Amino acid sequence: MKKYHTIKNIRFEEKALLLNIDGTNYKFPLKLISDKLSNAQPDELSNFIISPSGYGIHWPLLDEDISIDGLLKIKSASKPHRKRTSFSK
Repeated sequence: MKKYHTIKNIRFEEKALLLNIDGTNYKFPLKLISDKLSNAQPDELSNFIISPSGYGIHWPLLDEDISIDGLLKIKSASKPHRKRTSFSK
């Protein structure tokens, strides 16, 4: 199986998805990703599955999927230059 991305440290804070993709920390506002995620309850958000290949993330309670490549395009579209975002554990 082809490994697309390494995804770590997924969490949610203040209506944002925080995660580490391939060694870089990112913060994505949920409203830019998905209405389902933006309107979800904490228990729904915390129930997710990372695809074994690192291609994407699935929320079974919400029937929602996102691709990591899609997230990275959101980040690059919102800011012309990629900027590392730091967050503590």
